[in-house]
Amino acid sequence: MRAVEFREYGAPEVLRVVRAETPEPGPGQVSIDAAYVGVNFADLKARAEGYRVRSLPFRPGLEVSGRVRAVGDGVQGLRAGQEVAALVDGGAYAEVVVADAVTVFPLPEGLDLRTAATLPTVVPTAYALLHEVGRLRAGETVLVQGAAGGIGTVAGQLARAAGAGAVYGVVSSAAKAEHALKHGYDEVFVGDTFADEVRRATGDRGVDLVLDPVGGDTLHRGLDALAVFGRLVSFGNASGAEPWHVGQPELYAQGRSVGGFSILGLARSAPEALRALAERAFRTVSDGTVSLPVTAEFPLEDAAEAHRLMGGRTSTGKLLLRTAG
Repeated sequence: MRAVEFREYGAPEVLRVVRAETPEPGPGQVSIDAAYVGVNFADLKARAEGYRVRSLPFRPGLEVSGRVRAVGDGVQGLRAGQEVAALVDGGAYAEVVVADAVTVFPLPEGLDLRTAATLPTVVPTAYALLHEVGRLRAGETVLVQGAAGGIGTVAGQLARAAGAGAVYGVVSSAAKAEHALKHGYDEVFVGDTFADEVRRATGDRGVDLVLDPVGGDTLHRGLDALAVFGRLVSFGNASGAEPWHVGQPELYAQGRSVGGFSILGLARSAPEALRALAERAFRTVSDGTVSLPVTAEFPLEDAAEAHRLMGGRTSTGKLLLRTAG
């Protein structure tokens, strides 16, 4: 089979198409003939910085859609030929992918494989940020960093569907703002002055919930944008800044709180909780509450081009790799 991996860290050109043996599932696993593979910012960090890379060579990729090829011992509820989407801890940039059965999800009726590849990381993450960790209530206000990316695109729609009083986004360009405004956002701010813009938009009150994948100075500006009793949920460190520290001075005076979420962390520590979360989240797609546009699609061998597009910070929505056709 073909796969894409890298043997050293660096720019997108370190990604190479290789021939590899077709893997077989072990106990509690299934193998999947991949149709589409999702591209995520974590893949870029792995390639450039070694983020979550256990050893080299390394094959990136966290999400895949396709058909079950083979089922390992002890697996129930999955069968060969069944259409599924799966969350994996790396290795999805390949024509055949092995996944733990607990993070393999049969597709709801009417959901095609192309759409399914956008789901495993993005939709459950956005759902958890708003509902499980952020505890959004109807009438509350939300601010989402990276509002034009995959998670941001979904979060805007979910917040609107949950009855948010206002949904604000932050992006890096006017083109991205235009995309976000089509996906649930009332107002979108461009650049680093968003805390001042939030104060203006809310009559100096601030927002009830901030979702932050950036970290560093952006996270601290997000705290400044919170209302009294506001919550901030951190779900990444795209800035590459030193780990943040928040304590009494930032939180106590106005009763603010900070939470965190990692879908891969949940998959390792509480896979059954992830499964229940994913089932709830996927229903928002099958019932039409959420749509996640695929804005660019590349053949598997052009994974480097997908990384260049996402790394240039001009992409919106979701990027996919296509394994055949």
